[in-house]
Amino acid sequence: MPATRIRRWKSVALTTAAVLVGLAAPVVTTTPAAATTTAYDTTYYKNAVGKTGTTLKSSLHTIISANVSKISYSAVWDALKVTDQDPNNSSNVILLYSGVSRSKSLNGGDVGDWNREHTWAKSHGDFGEAIGPGTDLHHLRACDVTINSTRGNLDFDNGGSAVTNGGGSTVDSDSFAPRAADRGDVARIILYMAVRYEGDDGWPDLEPNEKVGNGSNPYMGKLAVLKAWNEADPPSAFEERRNQVIYDTYQHNRNPFIDHPEWVEAIW
Repeated sequence: MPATRIRRWKSVALTTAAVLVGLAAPVVTTTPAAATTTAYDTTYYKNAVGKTGTTLKSSLHTIISANVSKISYSAVWDALKVTDQDPNNSSNVILLYSGVSRSKSLNGGDVGDWNREHTWAKSHGDFGEAIGPGTDLHHLRACDVTINSTRGNLDFDNGGSAVTNGGGSTVDSDSFAPRAADRGDVARIILYMAVRYEGDDGWPDLEPNEKVGNGSNPYMGKLAVLKAWNEADPPSAFEERRNQVIYDTYQHNRNPFIDHPEWVEAIW
């Protein structure tokens, strides 16, 4: 069963602080991600709860890297048909970036098909499709072939022109922005990868930064934008179900930023 989630909004303290410093204080325009409590806090996350900064990041890395099951890149096809299933049509998957519902049978490489999108572009750290980061289901998503090609290995940032049939996604010469409903998903995926892969298991140390055009370096930008997306687009029921399926059925690890989106600000 999905973890029970209780949100405790923290805006009261921010409002009080603004009053104390006077009417000239700047208006707070972004509400911090809600503090949460899940059924996993006393078990799976027990060694992370209450920590912040590098200590929290290190604790989460240990937790989500332990006893992880891995699958082959070819097995990802069938896994995505389960993890990305359309909740309103069990014959379809929901595609990242566009939000389109498409038949599970249309997986492949042709126009009109869906394929396996590496949300953390596989060239950023050059890990390819090898078992490990190249097959990690937490960042592999079903995606329209053409839109996947449009995104390519671009970093994430705001701005750009509308992507054809992209549901509101935009692109320019050096960055890509998903549609609004997927921006938080993407942010939490990228930051999961940054915690999961720390360079201690033979794979690159993946980290977010404030740049675009990172190329083959093991970095993904822009961190400030990803943090804002995490705040603006909290975890959806689709995202939470996906996290649970990966935990229960496939890798047996979780994306902690879906369970605790406030941990993004606590670390970065």
